[in-house]
Amino acid sequence: MFASDPAVAPVDMVVAAKHRTGAVLRYNEGEDFFLLGGQVALEADCETLSFEALPPFIHVRAASPQAGDLQWLMGQMVRERDAGLLEADAAMGQLAHLMFIRILRAHLEVADGIAPGWLRAVGDQRLAPALRLMHGEPGRPWQLGELAKAAGMSRAAFAAYFKVTAGLTPIAYLTEWRMRLAKRSLRDSGIPLRPLAQSLGYASESAFSNAFKRVTGSAPRAYRDAAEA
Repeated sequence: MFASDPAVAPVDMVVAAKHRTGAVLRYNEGEDFFLLGGQVALEADCETLSFEALPPFIHVRAASPQAGDLQWLMGQMVRERDAGLLEADAAMGQLAHLMFIRILRAHLEVADGIAPGWLRAVGDQRLAPALRLMHGEPGRPWQLGELAKAAGMSRAAFAAYFKVTAGLTPIAYLTEWRMRLAKRSLRDSGIPLRPLAQSLGYASESAFSNAFKRVTGSAPRAYRDAAEA
């Protein structure tokens, strides 16, 4: 909350934003300070995936290794806004995404006690090589030994560390990742189920359908129909 006095009645930002002109919102006299803000909109599945382990706000301190990059990115956003260049809005959108990533990195560098999950896993340097393999080739039938070798760990140590960090076994994580990719394809493309199943490592459409329903609670065709409705 921002106010000139604690006794001032609060106004919801959504309500205040209705009075803005272009990208600039001036509230009342509005000359006491200038706040640069933005919003990163994610798909529903990704939003849950990213925000489930985050606190209500993140404070990036000036001494953080990410602070200098964030300052530069904010400066670029201000310049894009003020210069009125071609595709300035698109450029500012890309800069906002970069800021979002930098803020997440800054949080992961100093956060303690992040709950097991995707965010904790992708921020873990020991698991990074194995995750790159699974994310890069989700359709490959990855074996525990291959992933453990990439992480420089024994099979048992890798399996235990992965579950503590991600909250899932490596193979369960791979299945979850495949299903998230499947959801995106079912929503955004008309790819038939058979080639989609093959691209995600399933030998048959029925095997894919069974895995999809087990993870999501819905059959692939029903999920696509609901998304198109």
